[in-house]
Amino acid sequence: MISNSGDFYAIIPAGGTGTRLWPLSRASRPKFLYDLLGEGRTMLQATFDRLAAVAGADHVAVSTGRVHAQAVRGQLPELGPDALFAEPVPRDSTAAIALATAILAKRHGGDIVVGSFAADHVIRDNESFAESVRQAVAAARAGYVTTIGIAATRPSTAFGYIHQGHSLSSEIPDAPSARLVRRFVEKPDAATALAYLSTGEYRWNAGMFVMRADVLLDRLRAYKPSIAETVDLIADAALKGPEAFDAAMDEHWAGVEKIAFDYAIAEPLSLDGGVAMVPGGFGWDDIGDFNSVAALLPSVNKKNVKVLGDADRVVHLDSAGDVVAPESGRMIALLGVDDLVVVDTPDALLIAPRARSQEVKDMVAHLRAIGRTDVL
Repeated sequence: MISNSGDFYAIIPAGGTGTRLWPLSRASRPKFLYDLLGEGRTMLQATFDRLAAVAGADHVAVSTGRVHAQAVRGQLPELGPDALFAEPVPRDSTAAIALATAILAKRHGGDIVVGSFAADHVIRDNESFAESVRQAVAAARAGYVTTIGIAATRPSTAFGYIHQGHSLSSEIPDAPSARLVRRFVEKPDAATALAYLSTGEYRWNAGMFVMRADVLLDRLRAYKPSIAETVDLIADAALKGPEAFDAAMDEHWAGVEKIAFDYAIAEPLSLDGGVAMVPGGFGWDDIGDFNSVAALLPSVNKKNVKVLGDADRVVHLDSAGDVVAPESGRMIALLGVDDLVVVDTPDALLIAPRARSQEVKDMVAHLRAIGRTDVL
């Protein structure tokens, strides 16, 4: 646990539907509710465990949709009775993080430090993660909105990047690895990603942010005053009890601007010199598609076939590099097929080249466009 961690609160935004993992991930049961790696804990549970070890279980809150609130409660019985913030409709990460922060600040004071950590990330080496969070908290106490930058191990076009600047170690002795952030950059093309990697000055943006509550809410008022006003109103209602909170959410939440935290706060603040970065010396993946899942699963044979689920339900002959999820309960037989994604569920079957894993979201959009929301 972080030294002097009484002022640190962790927020888990548990939203999104994981469209690149369809038909496994659905609107009614998104990917964070699954144990995608067969480790005995779902992604949400693993995230909670990791943060509870750093901040204490009573200092962890979850922001999710109302449709998922019961499932979240079922998976996290340790979650405090007033530590689940349920949204009637999704409004993206700025609103979710700001509302949880505003409520926590009204309960515990504006000088608390809050950290936002997505529910669907895979972290290897929890001790190294805890050290990065410890330094991020120290930088946050010094007034910076602080992100944790992941070492870029390949020229990925799937992630945004952080361009790191000079060291802040002399300014923040308790965060010797902290550096100023020059800017955030969008997902690049392959050539640009390779150029970033060659400089050694760029890290992947994992969307982890740690900051003092008053700093965040002050910047929100400056950059997005309408969101700040609505969030403050709903946070006041939350102090009156769950019924008042739900009523305020029903009345005001749908009108909140839908915008990611990076765009609303992190990017403009970085240009003003207000964002710090602590390197994350741990393995990380956001499991954005079936290729990401495959990279984290062991092979079931010498030809690199990966199985998500019961490997006894997959038979392969002269096949290599496939990723298979036998979720329907029936046998899947692969004959002479290479580098495919095969996801078999009771009501939908996906077959696609692994190279097009990122495009599964386009199939979801197509199904929605033709009215097949029954399988989404």
